[in-house]
Amino acid sequence: MKNGLSRGYITQQEIIDYVESNIPEFHQKRLEKLKKLRLKDVIKRKNPYLFKAKNINTAGDFVQTILDAFLSSQEEGLFGGFLEELAIFVCGRAYSGGKSSAEGIDLEFEKDHTKYLVSIKSGPNWGNSSQINRMKDNFRKAKRILGSNVSSSTNVVAVNGCCYGKDNVPDKGDYLKLCGQRFWAFVSGNEALYTDLIEPLGHKAKEKNEQFMEEYAKVINKFTLEFMEMFCNAEGKILWEKIVQFNSAKH
Repeated sequence: MKNGLSRGYITQQEIIDYVESNIPEFHQKRLEKLKKLRLKDVIKRKNPYLFKAKNINTAGDFVQTILDAFLSSQEEGLFGGFLEELAIFVCGRAYSGGKSSAEGIDLEFEKDHTKYLVSIKSGPNWGNSSQINRMKDNFRKAKRILGSNVSSSTNVVAVNGCCYGKDNVPDKGDYLKLCGQRFWAFVSGNEALYTDLIEPLGHKAKEKNEQFMEEYAKVINKFTLEFMEMFCNAEGKILWEKIVQFNSAKH
């Protein structure tokens, strides 16, 4: 990493300081959401047919499986938000970039006579065709609005930035798709940033995870008891029909 605050670069220490100041918020949100969970809400949001097909036969296995699946998707969203803010911070330091006011655009900045409009996603496989079309529409609208506010010598380029993964055909015609190393180099000017991020992200991870796992164990125990009362018979057998009715019946 190059030293100093020259345009196009950000120091490793700046990244460390930012991450160590902001990663606790991710852990706190993760813990708060776990504490607020209700078994009924988790069951309503997961596919009961899938868990029957996986041959789950005990209340404890059912609860842990659905809870882990639910938490995984929830944490992906929480951490994606953290990475988006980190990317905006990095670009702000490197290229004076900032949050965009345009709908669906997360970041905008200028370098080398080009104005970039960036929609940030966690990974490359983030959306279906309708979601991708919506992103393209947002790019088109933002370009039209921006067109009257930039000089004729400035190009306007739309970018779908993905915080991890690969896409070795970045030119999508209407926009560029920059993933993983390409994305972090794009917002920072540093080809090695995508690996430089790893170490600071582990700041107090062990301590925070131990705290999380203490609460997780309590939730597992509480949910298992609730599940047995609601969805098991007196012999302890899971009543799958009752689960499906709770999840999918009209009323």
